[in-house]
Amino acid sequence: MTESGKVAVVTGSALNIGRAIALHLVREGFRILVTARHSEQDAAETARLVADAGGSAAVHMADIADPAQAKGLIEAAVSHFGRLDVLVNNASVRRQTKFADMTPVEWREIMAATLDGAFYCAHAAAPHIAAAGGGTIVNLGGISAHVGAVGRVHAVTAKAGMVGLTKALAKELAGDNITVNIVVPGSIETIRGAAAGGNHGRSVLPDALMGRRGHPDEIAAMVRFLCSNEARYVTGQTIHVNGGVFMP
Repeated sequence: MTESGKVAVVTGSALNIGRAIALHLVREGFRILVTARHSEQDAAETARLVADAGGSAAVHMADIADPAQAKGLIEAAVSHFGRLDVLVNNASVRRQTKFADMTPVEWREIMAATLDGAFYCAHAAAPHIAAAGGGTIVNLGGISAHVGAVGRVHAVTAKAGMVGLTKALAKELAGDNITVNIVVPGSIETIRGAAAGGNHGRSVLPDALMGRRGHPDEIAAMVRFLCSNEARYVTGQTIHVNGGVFMP
């Protein structure tokens, strides 16, 4: 299933699921542009891990909520590697705030970092992916967009918007041989900041059939498949990887 020589941009790839995706793709031969908004040291560590795995990576820091920076990120990938085949929209910002206390500023921050950023990156990337003969856009969703969540009205809305973005882009970009899908993680074992609720007190959801939280590698494996030649007939799909906690 090697995709040797192809290039992938993975947003939010400094840690957690984004880092796992970068490492899974490099094992399939992809060259990786690692990117994050603030975590330059962690992004550099992801690039080092890619190199240790025998792959090629570059780091470009960007705030994709800014359309100019999102476009600059995509152009940096093409400039450095000469092409672009895959975009993984993984970056998002988590906040835990009661609806009554939510401010317009916080609402816009979450929507901009998650939904707007995915749109800006896809808008900049699609012509380059088409020029390479086609490829893949994979968006990362959230289970809360399908079941709701307390204290996360902004994040739930942004992730629900990602589902609509995925379906619309799948239809619009099919003629350019670009597949577009969304992978929806369940409860995954990740490092979370205090503003996102932290890791303290997190437990397995009672109806998780597997009796545990998932691992970032289990999400990354699905993304890797969707980026492969074997998945060229899969597009417009919402794919849940959640241990059975939600069955649409």
